Amino acid sequence: MIQIVKKGKVVLAGAGPGDPDLISLKALKYLQTADIVLTDRLVSPELIDTYARKDAEVIYVGKQCSKGIWTPQKDINELMVDYALQDKLVLRLKGGDASLFSNVLDELLVLKENTIDYEIIPGISAAFGAAAYTGIPLTARGYSRGVRFLTLYDLNTVQSQQWNDWATTEDTLIFYMSGQRLNALTQQLLELGIDEQKGIAVVQQATTPNQKTQVFSFEQLKSSELPAFEYVPTLLIIGKVVSLHQDFAWFNEKNTTESYFDNHKNVFQNAI
Repeated sequence: MIQIVKKGKVVLAGAGPGDPDLISLKALKYLQTADIVLTDRLVSPELIDTYARKDAEVIYVGKQCSKGIWTPQKDINELMVDYALQDKLVLRLKGGDASLFSNVLDELLVLKENTIDYEIIPGISAAFGAAAYTGIPLTARGYSRGVRFLTLYDLNTVQSQQWNDWATTEDTLIFYMSGQRLNALTQQLLELGIDEQKGIAVVQQATTPNQKTQVFSFEQLKSSELPAFEYVPTLLIIGKVVSLHQDFAWFNEKNTTESYFDNHKNVFQNAI
C-alpha cells in the first residue's frame, strides 16, 4: 500500500517592529490558528502570550549575535519542513517585515524544494516604525525625495564610490543592524564632506515602551564624540529629515535602554 504523506502549510509573516498592536490583521489571524509558531527574538512576547492558540507549540528561534545566541538557519528550515510534513499549520513569525533584511530566501528555497505550500505576509519594518514613532518623515518636500534601506554588516565590503554616494546623496539613509559601527559610519561620512546640516537619529528599541531616540547634526559631530550606546536593537536615520524630529516627536519616551525584549515576560519554549 502506498503511504500518502500529508503536507501542511508554512506562513512567513512579519509581526512589526515591537509594538504588538502593529501586527496586520492577516498575520494576527494566522497567529490565532497556527499549530506551530516559530518566532524571532524581536517579536513582542506580549503578542505571543495574548494571541497565540493556547495549545499551539511556540518555539523560539531567535538570533542575537552580540550575546552568542544563535539558532542556525538550517535548524529553522528543518523545523518548518518537519512540522509541515506532519500536516501542521506553521507560522514563521519574524520581527518587522517578512522579507526585508531577513533570511526569507533560504526559507523559500527549502519550502519549494519540499513542495510545501507557503504564503508571505508583509509587516511594518523597523524603519517605518522608527520613523513614525519619532516624528521623522522619511521623505518630505524640500528635505528628501527618496529613501534607502542599508546595512553595515561588513565595513570591508563597502567600496569607496559607495561611501561617496552615501555622503553626497539627498536621499534619506536608513541603516539596519549597524549600531556597533556607528562611529565608523559617522567619521567616514564627515571625512567625505557630508552636508553638516544633515542629522543622524539613533533610535533604540523603536515602538516599544523603552524606545530611546538621540539626534545629532554632523556639524556637532565635527567637534564632539558620540556617547557610548548600549547594544540593543538600533536603527540609524541619516538625512535632512532628521531635523523634523524636534517639531513632530509625539511618542513619550522613557530615559532608559533597558531591553524590553530581554526583560519582558518570556513565553517562548526553546526547542532547539
